Amino acid sequence: MKRAISISLGSSKRDKKVIVKFKGEEIEVERVGTDGDAEKARRMYLDLDGKVDAFGVGGVDLYLRLDDREYPLNAALKLVQGVTRTPLCDGRGLKHTLERRVFELGRQELGDVHFKQAFVPVAVDRAGLAEAVAEVSDRIVIGDLMVALGVPIPLYGIPAYKRVARIMLPIVSHFPLSMIFYGSDGAEKEPKYVKYFEGSDLLAGDFLFMRKYMPARLDGKTVVTNTTTEDNIKLLLERGVRTIITTTPRYEGRSFGTNMLEAAVTAYAGKGRRLTDAELNVLIDEIGLKPSVIQA
Repeated sequence: MKRAISISLGSSKRDKKVIVKFKGEEIEVERVGTDGDAEKARRMYLDLDGKVDAFGVGGVDLYLRLDDREYPLNAALKLVQGVTRTPLCDGRGLKHTLERRVFELGRQELGDVHFKQAFVPVAVDRAGLAEAVAEVSDRIVIGDLMVALGVPIPLYGIPAYKRVARIMLPIVSHFPLSMIFYGSDGAEKEPKYVKYFEGSDLLAGDFLFMRKYMPARLDGKTVVTNTTTEDNIKLLLERGVRTIITTTPRYEGRSFGTNMLEAAVTAYAGKGRRLTDAELNVLIDEIGLKPSVIQA
């Protein structure tokens, strides 16, 4: 049986192991969190290199993509330095294929959706999703400067985001691990940027970034996010969310991150390397990968 393992800097409370089937072939999929212990994660990568079919890199991105250019995150790359035999999947492939197509792939359950305003707390790690959201929204507010850097300036529209990203990404490449690690447990802070949450009928982006500042009530809203556990779904429903779209399928009650799913698909393909966007799009259709949709 092929094996894909995601080694994450995130919380071990979110660990899970399941067997998934792609066209009848079983793949063992496991997520292992190291609770922010970078050295432990590095040892695991080196110990398992060549012993599993694909690695998911969780909690950090190795590269951030803007249009056709990729910017390395040097601190994250040090985590996997020395890994030479097992393909490394940080999820950026699926973020620009599966997530970019989320409304197309979910159309059977969602229909043709349209929103007045969307709020994306952080787009830099999910630019494909932000572009998909912009296509179904009259207006999109992007909060990277606010949420990621603490600069209280919202960005309106994808062109404005890209102008800022072209300036910032070469700098972000050199950020220390403490600034690019998402966090180990997703614990909530005090609500912040509430007017953008409340003024938007669509909220989209990484769940941990979203949960960090979201208000107590989200009545009637649609949320597009990733890596949701049963507790995460319960939390969103309790706050009044009407529709929850998780960009990756659910297996035994939870979805895995794009890095984990990309590792599973990479293991299934058996090429011994990361897959291109074109290859991923073919496999998305071949395997039948679709977002999961929960309606309140």
